[in-house]
Amino acid sequence: MNHHKTGRKFGREKNARVALVRGLLLSLIEHESIVTTEAKAKEIRPRIEKLVTRAKENTLANKRIVLSRLYNSTKATRKLFADIGKRFDGVQGGYTRIIKLGRRTGDASKMAVIEFTK
Repeated sequence: MNHHKTGRKFGREKNARVALVRGLLLSLIEHESIVTTEAKAKEIRPRIEKLVTRAKENTLANKRIVLSRLYNSTKATRKLFADIGKRFDGVQGGYTRIIKLGRRTGDASKMAVIEFTK
């Protein structure tokens, strides 16, 4: 039984799964909209929402936490704090949306777009 188990495994071992999620987070911050599978979009949504919530308050502690979650990518951290965090100042959540696209032709995976709302 799989009761009270959170998170998806994506058929990968832990290190590969962590790298996949962080790569998706970096891509979403860089491009502000990415096309991925529905399961991956649903998996990164709460993580990016928590990072944006941290980025709204520009403190050294928040910068260090966000930096550690993003493979120490200073470029992505700067963009998150300078652009995205300020854009959602005064908003109480719901920073991203997932738009379902249908099935991929190769393997019929459910596809989706995840993007920032503003």
